[in-house]
Formats: sequence, C-alpha cells, structure tokens
Amino acid sequence: MSEIVEELGSSLADPLMAIALALVAVLGTYAVYTIPVVRTTAQVYLNKFMKRYDNQIMELLEKHLTKAQKKAFYKLEEVTQEHVKNKVLRNIILTYWDEHDDDLVKKVKSEVRGALNSAK
Repeated sequence: MSEIVEELGSSLADPLMAIALALVAVLGTYAVYTIPVVRTTAQVYLNKFMKRYDNQIMELLEKHLTKAQKKAFYKLEEVTQEHVKNKVLRNIILTYWDEHDDDLVKKVKSEVRGALNSAK
C-alpha cells in the first residue's frame, strides 16, 4: 500500500501528470457545462455542499457586507440570493487556490496518504 502512496506522490510531482490532471479538470468542467446529465449530477453535489456550509457563508456575508448591501441582499428573491452566495463561495475558493496552490497540492497529497493509510 505504501508503494501506491509513493507512486501517487511522485506522479503528481511529474509535470506531465500535472498537465494530464489539468486536462482532466478542463474536460470535466466542459462536460458539466455542456452535458445536461453531468450538469444535473454536479448541481446535486454542489447544492449539498452549499447547504452544508450555508450558515458559514451567511456569517461571512453578515460580517463583510455594509448595512446597505445587507438590506439589498435580503430584498432579493431566494434564487438570486443563492446565486450571490454561490458566486461569493466560488470566488473565495478560486482566490484562495490562486494564492495557495502549492500548499493545497501538498494538502491533497497529505489527505490522500492519510486516507490510504487509514484504509489499511
């Protein structure tokens, strides 16, 4: 099992593997936006994720919006509020990824190793 973890870690360090993973991510994103069945499935998981962290997102909005922005936000329809929350969360994740991509790759490797070790 440790050989698999080492192989996975070394393959992620390989530039060709990184390019392949990026290509898979791009193709996955393309599939989500162009294939209705994939989009529906992705939306189900995104909605579960959003509901799981909805309170935290609302706390962030409450903390960082001005009084006028809060008033305008709460006047929006529920669907529009969800759209705003989705966009905020997406922007936060992408900004964090841009600033800390090396740290996140290390974290993913660490989590994979931990999961594989716990599965032994």
